[in-house]
Amino acid sequence: MTLLRQLVRAGARTLAGAGVDSADVDAVELAAHVLGIEAAELRRRMVLGGELPSSFERTYAAHLDERARRVPLQHLTGRGHFRYLTLALGPGVFLPRPETEVLVGLALAEIDRLAGPGGPVARTSGVGGIRLVDLCTGSGAIAFAVKQERPGVAVRGLELSEPALAWARRNRTRLGLEVDLVRGDATQPCFVDWSGTVDVVTVNPPYIPVGAVPVDPEVRDHDPELALYGGSADGLALPVRIARVAATLLRPGGLLLMEHADAQGEALPAALTAAGTWGQVTDHPDLAGRPRVTSARAAGPGAGPSVRARLPSHE
Repeated sequence: MTLLRQLVRAGARTLAGAGVDSADVDAVELAAHVLGIEAAELRRRMVLGGELPSSFERTYAAHLDERARRVPLQHLTGRGHFRYLTLALGPGVFLPRPETEVLVGLALAEIDRLAGPGGPVARTSGVGGIRLVDLCTGSGAIAFAVKQERPGVAVRGLELSEPALAWARRNRTRLGLEVDLVRGDATQPCFVDWSGTVDVVTVNPPYIPVGAVPVDPEVRDHDPELALYGGSADGLALPVRIARVAATLLRPGGLLLMEHADAQGEALPAALTAAGTWGQVTDHPDLAGRPRVTSARAAGPGAGPSVRARLPSHE
């Protein structure tokens, strides 16, 4: 067994003992980061061997110690993966989770529907092309994923936190994706020049109930509170206010896609239905089968009645 393989396996055992669920993956990612290579190359060297820098063991051990104290992997490596993107990430920005990829899949399915036979939907403004707005954009993960996979879509992102917006702008530069990023409050009017013309609004809002403390130390101790707490005992005060803003942006029949906690799979659809401005209110599960994303169509032609049944997510 190569020395590198021994060290990485020992690192994985250390992380597992500290309660890190992704111990094997994280041990590899940290070793790859220290060596300045990709994880695939790291795994190849674990098999074939090779000389290690003299500082590797000491630096790797220091990184393992930080991760064992539940410092997020992305804060140590400066990067994270989301769909087909590698994003620059670190302190001050909410770290995107795999379950949010389901929301992106739903957005892409709607874009493909609009771009298919009979689409895209004509605009009252006469401006062509499909428009998507990502509210509470954070690192820009959703906005950049959509732009990368459907480059013809016009995409804008809004973020209140200046540190988070700085990460989004850094990602825009490194990815070379044309997304308009603006600082602003998603509970207040925004992108007024696009009012009533947007096809899709995506939102991963703050939704943790006030007083509820996240179990995972990576979330509790490192994600910005601004991105976590929903402003009320049920966590839905801010999501509902943001949905009102989304309604002003969307054209009649335009689609809202909003992520939520797995315990809010009935409460958020009920709140949107009660607002009276949404049709086809539907909840969608994530890949683990937990309630994760609510979709709703802006009132007007094409909105249709609410649908309370949970439908399979689109990929």
